[in-house]
Amino acid sequence: MITFFKSKPYEFPALKLVIFVLFNSWCIGTSAMTISDAVEVQLAKVYEAQDVQEYLVSEKFDGVRAIWRNRTLMTRQGNMINAPAWFTEQLPDMWLDGELWISRNTFEEIASIVSRYTADNNEWKRVKYMVFDAPNFEDKFTIRSKHYTSVLLALNLSHVLPVEQLTLATNHQLTELLMDITQNGAEGLMLHKADSDFQSGRSDDLLKLKPYMDSEALVLGHIEGKGKYSGLLGSLLVQSEDKNGNEVTFKIGTGFTDSERKTPPAIGSTITFTFHGYTKNGVPRFASFLRIAKMREALLPFDLQ
Repeated sequence: MITFFKSKPYEFPALKLVIFVLFNSWCIGTSAMTISDAVEVQLAKVYEAQDVQEYLVSEKFDGVRAIWRNRTLMTRQGNMINAPAWFTEQLPDMWLDGELWISRNTFEEIASIVSRYTADNNEWKRVKYMVFDAPNFEDKFTIRSKHYTSVLLALNLSHVLPVEQLTLATNHQLTELLMDITQNGAEGLMLHKADSDFQSGRSDDLLKLKPYMDSEALVLGHIEGKGKYSGLLGSLLVQSEDKNGNEVTFKIGTGFTDSERKTPPAIGSTITFTFHGYTKNGVPRFASFLRIAKMREALLPFDLQ
């Protein structure tokens, strides 16, 4: 059943949202195996025409973020990923960061495989661990990338692969590379500053470049549609951040399938949306629904936030 705002949608009862999120988190948390607190990882900012000569460039793999540390494969929230023993038993005793991935345009498949509490051995044979950093090797990224590459190549495991890091001379070459790989199904590119030390959190040391910008938003409410969408979802009322980190509330009314308009993302859930820059008021411009965001981070039910 969908509960729509009939009038004054911004008068959403915040207390109900807090209760919903806390109850949902408690229910999910009771079935989770938490290994540790959130894992230190580097998070990417959006590329804004920085000098590409200062960065190493690689494909952005549309998979599941996975950290190998203390001989445990885990999500960035510190929860165990239930991979088969053979998948991890030969991994080196070092901290690795990467993506569990199958191939381009197979995100839903890898999501399904990794999200299971009991590993399907045959399905995991399709999965590759694409490693793009070795954070505890204390050196600049250009040296760290050579280190993880040599270690993983020496293992000679078909399912554990070092991510290739490219050096480009001009930003025009970067644009050409982006067009080439995205036309062939890739999600985008990552730029990692060559002379940077590892540091957790977001900084200009790690950048992402896609044909469009994307971000996440908290669903505050459902607004009923009109005309052909009468009785269905017309738009979501959401809360996100502007480019300065300030909270903004706005509506997203495009990007939904008919099925998603019948059963829209739940109030209190987090979605991913695409957009093209910001208005003068800091609201994402031309925002369009992409997917439920829990599928983007760790994919596991207990990693919902």
